[in-house]
Formats: sequence, structure tokens, C-alpha cells
Amino acid sequence: MKVILTQDIAGIGNIGDLVTVKDGFGRNYLIPEGKGIQATSQNIKKLEHQKRQIREKLSKTKREAEKLAARIEAVSCTVAKAVGEEDKLFGSVTSMDMEASLTLEGIEIDRKKIILPEPIKALGIYQIPIKLHTEVTAALKLWVVKE
Repeated sequence: MKVILTQDIAGIGNIGDLVTVKDGFGRNYLIPEGKGIQATSQNIKKLEHQKRQIREKLSKTKREAEKLAARIEAVSCTVAKAVGEEDKLFGSVTSMDMEASLTLEGIEIDRKKIILPEPIKALGIYQIPIKLHTEVTAALKLWVVKE
């Protein structure tokens, strides 16, 4: 019996897989429990249509992320902070400061997407990675200057 899985099942397959199982297993367990549907030609066409829609949606979000990455890389942001002796900052530059600086440039980014391994505590120019999509990462040019 051919079944289209609607849930991940260990040892059998993942969501959307077309698998061949024994008749009793499919009829008595998978279909009644809602873990699969019988693979009729209509259900297979419906599954292919859903997969195509999901691929198009993922492709669209990736294209939008690439456009946003191009905008971010074209901009350089400046953050002014108070400094003490030897040009050391009082406090540090955080992802919140970078988010505010990008907002001033007209780019809305969630600060959780900004990858900052450690806070910035010195003046200078930094390349900060921003993960916009699983496959798209932009590099923000950040200038930290005296206030």
C-alpha cells in the first residue's frame, strides 16, 4: 500500500514522503491515527501542488533577504559613544545600538538577527554579520566614534 506521510515517523519517513507500507499497517495505524493518507492520484497531485507552493514561498523570502542584504551592505552606520582614557568606551556597543542606527537609515532589522559574538568596547571600524535567512548573511559596516 502506498501512503503519503503527514507526520515524521522514525524508520519510515518524513512529512510529505510517499512510502510503501504493508496494507495492515497503513489501514489500521497510519490512516486512522492521521499520520498518513492513502496515495491516490488526487492526493499525490495535491501534495505536489503544496510542495510547489512551499518552494515558491521559500524562494521569495530568500530573494527578499538578498535585496535587504544588498541594502545593508551599501550602508555604513555610525554609533557615537562616550570614551575615557586610551579611547576605551564607557559601556559597550550592543545589538540594540546597531538596530537603532539601522532604523535611522530606514532599514528595519530585528536585533536578534545581528550576530555579535562579544560586545564592542573600543573605537574603530567593524564588519558585523547579520543573518537574514538561512542562506543569506549581510555584512554591516559599523563605525564606532567618540561622542
